[in-house]
Amino acid sequence: MSDKISLRIGDKAIEHFLSYSIDTDLYTPADAFRMELSAPETQVEAGMRCEVWVNDQRELTGIIDRVTRRVTEHGQTLSVEGRDLMGLLVDSCCESFVSVKNKSLRELAALLLRAVPYINRKAVVYQSAASGKAKTTTDLLDEPQTITQIEPGMTVFEVLKAAAVSRGLLFYSLPDGTLVFGRPKAKGEPAFTLQLTRDGKGNNVIESELAQDISRRWSKITVLGQRQGQDSFGADATAIRTGASRTDSEISFYKPFVQCSNNDGVSPALMARLLMEKGRKEGWQYGVTVARHSSNGKNWTVNELARVTDEVQGLDGVYLIYGRTFELDKNLGPTTRLKLGRVGLI
Repeated sequence: MSDKISLRIGDKAIEHFLSYSIDTDLYTPADAFRMELSAPETQVEAGMRCEVWVNDQRELTGIIDRVTRRVTEHGQTLSVEGRDLMGLLVDSCCESFVSVKNKSLRELAALLLRAVPYINRKAVVYQSAASGKAKTTTDLLDEPQTITQIEPGMTVFEVLKAAAVSRGLLFYSLPDGTLVFGRPKAKGEPAFTLQLTRDGKGNNVIESELAQDISRRWSKITVLGQRQGQDSFGADATAIRTGASRTDSEISFYKPFVQCSNNDGVSPALMARLLMEKGRKEGWQYGVTVARHSSNGKNWTVNELARVTDEVQGLDGVYLIYGRTFELDKNLGPTTRLKLGRVGLI
């Protein structure tokens, strides 16, 4: 039985393709898809709102960016490309170049999302999981930031991502278009199993790849910031320099990194933690390819945990699925490429 793929535009459902690639990644803004339709006479226009469904489960809500019709002596082809609704935030520049000093992340999101079409502003998710030692994410989301000015040319995504990063959070979207400020899943029962054993029994992994890279990792990360004093009179005198550091014990030699973050007095500690976690995430990447798009009736899904047994790569543990690509390969048929990382990192 083949996987069922459907591109839905209004009341129309397109279900026959020569090829397709459907990407989802927690760390990449605007998940993308590309499809080559087997019926080139189909009427599809750039700018249409659409949904991509896989095995009767919605996997992407977005906009068609590009439609290409090609005519040769051998016939016609039609390819359709698009991104999820986060693509609107990536493309849209801020129109108000005003001070947003002392606005919380919630207030900033409400201000910038006001004019973006198709976004359900009432359904934005602000994760309540713990972040940092003293305060929960909910507390930090309500705390004013000292981002001072939105400059011409800055996009809505850039501003909101920077505000999210200052709170140690990711900014991503769900398949139904809901926007989320939160951290990746870090606990719970694994939803999937990936296996590559030497005897071949029960294997579902076609190929695997493990990459280690320390070029963007540091043994010590320091983030400098500033907060406003209470007892000074001059504007310059009120700036009190603050800072926070994180060390990465996995780096065996001294390699320091320093960055400024003038957001507020809370940001340096959260920023240092995020940069260390980001380095660990990018420095260890595991990828696999599996047949089909589902396992035990459930589509392969990002932000879910997977139990991995890979005897060839020497892995046996639980890892986070943070990237997924559904593809139709002319030789292998429908396959899924997965990107996995260590649990607990952002």
